[in-house]
Amino acid sequence: MPALIQYPRRTCCVAVTLLAAGFALSGCAGMSETVAPAFADPARYELYDCKQLEGERKSLATRTADLQRLMDKAQTGAGGAVVSELAYRNDYVAVRGLAQMAEDAWRRNKCRETPPEAKPAAAPAADPGPIKPAPKSTRAVR
Repeated sequence: MPALIQYPRRTCCVAVTLLAAGFALSGCAGMSETVAPAFADPARYELYDCKQLEGERKSLATRTADLQRLMDKAQTGAGGAVVSELAYRNDYVAVRGLAQMAEDAWRRNKCRETPPEAKPAAAPAADPGPIKPAPKSTRAVR
């Protein structure tokens, strides 16, 4: 009889532990927005000009989207939240910190987006004039 009483307690303890771990992980996810700049060097983009910052911002946005996609994909599997946190969260937070620093440098330098290059309209082909017939060969064909 004592074994039956102890079993529900053990199950309850495991459930409470898992629930506490879930709350802890969700707290870390919410905290990443404020901690992100701590993972980036504040002087990294000080000497970048607007053209360099534009390329860096695009690169960081692409990397952030890739990491977010990988985290979302990992969360669909069994134990996905843990895998997502362990495998991708640190990189994601670091890239977000870099992106925030690049964005701050962008605003400080008063940079503007480069407009997409407009393709010039195709110029009409020049009239080559009358077509001349090819010269006839004087050699006889055998």
